[in-house]
Amino acid sequence: MAAKYLDLMCTESVRRAQEEYYGRALRITGARQRDPLSKGEADFIEARDSFYLGTISESGWPYIQHRGGPPGFLRVLSPSTLAFADYGGNRQLLSTGNLSVDDRVALFLMDYPNRERLKILGHARVEDPQAYPDLLVRIADASMRSRVERLVIIGVESFDWNCAKHITPRYSVAEVEELAGPLKTRIAELEAQLRAVKSSKSCQESAESVEHRIALAGE
Repeated sequence: MAAKYLDLMCTESVRRAQEEYYGRALRITGARQRDPLSKGEADFIEARDSFYLGTISESGWPYIQHRGGPPGFLRVLSPSTLAFADYGGNRQLLSTGNLSVDDRVALFLMDYPNRERLKILGHARVEDPQAYPDLLVRIADASMRSRVERLVIIGVESFDWNCAKHITPRYSVAEVEELAGPLKTRIAELEAQLRAVKSSKSCQESAESVEHRIALAGE
């Protein structure tokens, strides 16, 4: 666990709750200003096809939104910077509006089959894709670039890996197809073998029938 994450999240009210329930509270010392992502975090992020984005509204209410795309659509630009292309949706622009007054974000990334989850804290800004043509090329597929309305760039403050407890394994269609691929291949092989056996048996029965008719004719 990166120390900065707990340094940011373990407020006095959190410590009071820890003391009330468990008799002791976490005290974080020596936390760095930021915790950069390692290769392990980067590989995990770029393998994901979705994540949840939390922002804070002007009324103080948290807002959580799902973002999805091809694996790697959330790009790791550096150990301290993430970015993704934002496309037109329902036109509510809740996350975009929230970020204009409070740039703090929380990201929640799930790997359900392997029961892993990564939480990230950071500061995000929304940029015009026309002002960052090189970045647009880097993070958006060519077939989708004309539909990009915004670029969201996130400066990572810290991260935390959660334990696997209570994560229910779930699989996407692509993951199910990948797992079922060898089974489908084996089933096809067995069906081909069965057809060959039936064909061979049918030919043998036909030959025996002919021989039987010849024998009857000879009598």
